[in-house]
Amino acid sequence: GFDHWMVVYRGYLPSAQNRWCTKHLKLKPYENYIGDDEVISYVGIRADEDREGLISTKPNIKTVFPFKEDGIAKEDVFRILEDSGIGIPEYYKWRSRSGCYFCFFQQKIEWVGLYENHPDLFDLSQEYEKIDSEDGKDFTWCQEETLGDIISMDRMNQIKVDNHKRMEIMRRKMPKARLVELFEEVVEEDSYDEACLICQL
Repeated sequence: GFDHWMVVYRGYLPSAQNRWCTKHLKLKPYENYIGDDEVISYVGIRADEDREGLISTKPNIKTVFPFKEDGIAKEDVFRILEDSGIGIPEYYKWRSRSGCYFCFFQQKIEWVGLYENHPDLFDLSQEYEKIDSEDGKDFTWCQEETLGDIISMDRMNQIKVDNHKRMEIMRRKMPKARLVELFEEVVEEDSYDEACLICQL
């Protein structure tokens, strides 16, 4: 896991308004590790993604996009994983994308999934939340409620019911889709912000 100072930067958790995590938890440590060595950085952004991600500007780091160059889209990645025998990662049963377990872009159903599948990581995520007793400001992963609120039995059940309803709607729209594709569509439909770049690399 990460040390506390790595998750709280200048006293704040990463958020949609202050998205410091990609730069400070991924790019800067990577650049420090590389130093002045000449490297080729392979970035796994797919051909069907309309973004480039956060790319190093250091002259000794050359960034290439093999999936984009070869026209490999999401369905191709799933096929490659299945055909190779690796299979689709288990966490796609309850997450819409890979990335940090404490990502602020997770939907509430994904926080529930983290709680049920990795309670130790959920507890660690919960430790970073706080309410400042002096000014009353809250530092939580989700707007309007804490992780503790989310896992109260009534709230967790409501989140599951709401997600099930959205999944059923998506199943009717996409009858031949894989579970991971349905889940991703449900999450994207319910999202108000563009996904964090670190979570899709």
